[in-house]
Amino acid sequence: MLDKHQGARLANLWDDGKAAGMTEPEKLLYRSNLLGSDKRITNYGGGNTSAKVMEKDPLTGEMVEVLWVKGSGGDVGTIKMDGFSTLYMDKLRALKGIYRGVEFEDEMVGYLPHCTFNLNPRAASIDTPLHAYVPKPHVDHMHPDAIIAIAASKNSRELTSKIFGDEIGWLPWKRPGYELGLWLEKFCQENPDARGVVLESHGLFTWGDTAKEAYETTIEIINRAIAWFETENTGPAFGGRSKPVLAAADRAAIAKKLMPVIRGLISAGESKVGHFDDSQAVLDFVTSTSLEPLAALGTSCPDHFLRTKIRPLVVDFDPAQPDVGNTLAGLPEAIATYRADYAAYYERCKRADSPAMRDPNAVVYLVPGVGMITFAKDKATARTSAEFYVNAINVMRGASGVSTYVGLPEQEAFDIEYWLLEEAKLQRMPKPKSLAGRIALVTGGAGGIGKATANRLMQEGACVVLADIDETALEAAQTELSTRYGKDFVRSVNMNVTSEAAVESGFGDALLAFGGLDILVSNAGLATSAAVEDTTLALWNKNMDILATGYFLVSREAFRIFRSQKAGGNVVFVASKNGLAASPGASAYCTAKAAEIHLARCLALEGASAQIRVNVVNPDAVLRGSKIWTGEWKEQRAAAYKMDVDELEAHYRERSMLKLSVFPEDIAEAIYFLASDMSAKSTGNIVNVDAGNAQSFTR
Repeated sequence: MLDKHQGARLANLWDDGKAAGMTEPEKLLYRSNLLGSDKRITNYGGGNTSAKVMEKDPLTGEMVEVLWVKGSGGDVGTIKMDGFSTLYMDKLRALKGIYRGVEFEDEMVGYLPHCTFNLNPRAASIDTPLHAYVPKPHVDHMHPDAIIAIAASKNSRELTSKIFGDEIGWLPWKRPGYELGLWLEKFCQENPDARGVVLESHGLFTWGDTAKEAYETTIEIINRAIAWFETENTGPAFGGRSKPVLAAADRAAIAKKLMPVIRGLISAGESKVGHFDDSQAVLDFVTSTSLEPLAALGTSCPDHFLRTKIRPLVVDFDPAQPDVGNTLAGLPEAIATYRADYAAYYERCKRADSPAMRDPNAVVYLVPGVGMITFAKDKATARTSAEFYVNAINVMRGASGVSTYVGLPEQEAFDIEYWLLEEAKLQRMPKPKSLAGRIALVTGGAGGIGKATANRLMQEGACVVLADIDETALEAAQTELSTRYGKDFVRSVNMNVTSEAAVESGFGDALLAFGGLDILVSNAGLATSAAVEDTTLALWNKNMDILATGYFLVSREAFRIFRSQKAGGNVVFVASKNGLAASPGASAYCTAKAAEIHLARCLALEGASAQIRVNVVNPDAVLRGSKIWTGEWKEQRAAAYKMDVDELEAHYRERSMLKLSVFPEDIAEAIYFLASDMSAKSTGNIVNVDAGNAQSFTR
């Protein structure tokens, strides 16, 4: 039975008022963004759109027919005008004269740049011929769940005819490429009244004489499929439920325990970032009687398959007896077995010129009664992989409810996964940044040093969890950093580092958000100033609670995660010059900072055998952006030195040996060094970033 989301009709979002006055390329962009706005039509990066437009040739001045088509690697939902390739239609048609047959179709991709119109630098995709040779001005190629459910059914041709009659045709499975473009052209010539075609195990092509007609045809055809399934697919999803669904809090608790362990087992060659999904569609699947047999079949649509691998790994977990201990103990063998099976699949299917075997670990992990975990090189890819597998679940739900679901044949799947053209695309990808796939948690993350540190780590590709007690500043920091780097790279948690429960909860949220932890930057702080005889026990305890106990609590939680991952870890304490050099009127602060530094030394000793490094950065007088220096501390230090507060920055600068001010970015640079592989052989060290102060020399 279709769930509520699947059964809902797609809305026709076309607005004649908005489209009025648009050029044909602008209408193509408008249409593309509308289609890509709903994951039931196509997922991120999936599908493509095109328009054939008459334009003036910049060389001859004559009007020529130009194909505008989504370029390689683009996404129709977010594409801009520069995301489209433009090619001369007469040159694309001329390619037929040099085509040597299906055995040589891949070489045709090399000719596409010769067809470029107006020196457009956007590379044309492998699907360009599919659009070029359909003899209609406007063409949509989408991957709707409801249509792929038909396309992936054992009797997909019969179902297509039953639902759409002669309006929508059907073509057997064929890998995307030049030959399929010729098939589409032949179909259109033989069926001039058809409005589209279903591609077996793949998706939907529709077309129209105008941009609006093409868009509305696509929406109409998908809605007819949704309506048909709503009527025909009325039985229990996936044959019914065989396992219970755990409560939301229990699902999250299980995921938090599983994710770092899985991550540690699969990140030897490349650090991975995780994503957790316990949406209703996923829960219906992972509690069903058909979970294991359907999961073993893999996905059908090439776009789904490329992002989710040959098949998922079903984790051995019984939600009726939710003791995760046995599951955790069995994960190493389960993951090793999956890798061995993948290697055997590679050996069975490889060609003489196949690229070397890639990462043999699963991308998708299905946990009965709990949900789905995905791991990939970054958060965006892990999230997108989950979205694609949800699409695959919807496809399996529909196909198995009205027919027999058919996955992509193994050899066909391999030939797409290890397609030389895909390999070439992968080789063109930029080199990963130094912290790509790493996950950091920064306490005091909304303050000057904390936010500068998060920014520096994110510059190098890390995912960062900002932890702070200042909700307003935390929200502003997350907004700023997500705007700069993308929402997938940053999360925030309200964390009082003096509360054991708050620390455990905050780290748990980090695990659920990203799947693990590599870097802890312990930076939460305060500063107080008082003569010893005026220092109350409450003031003393407050310094110790935040600067000593707080650092202990977050370190203990990080160590627990690092040990469960068994992949090392990295802790950087932000201490102070005052941890090494005494200052007048600040005994509580200086003592707590000294305790912090010695705690780091103890942790470096304990963590070394597990490749957990612990180092310290000692700042001094970082005034700009610091929440510490916006309160009484500034007045207190000025009073201690018998000067006005406006004179403090100059005082600290002149006091330094280098006569330089120290800024949050300077501290962040040292933290990045200690958190990165540049310092891979350093632990138990102190790096002073104070512009030079002889009192705080470590020796």
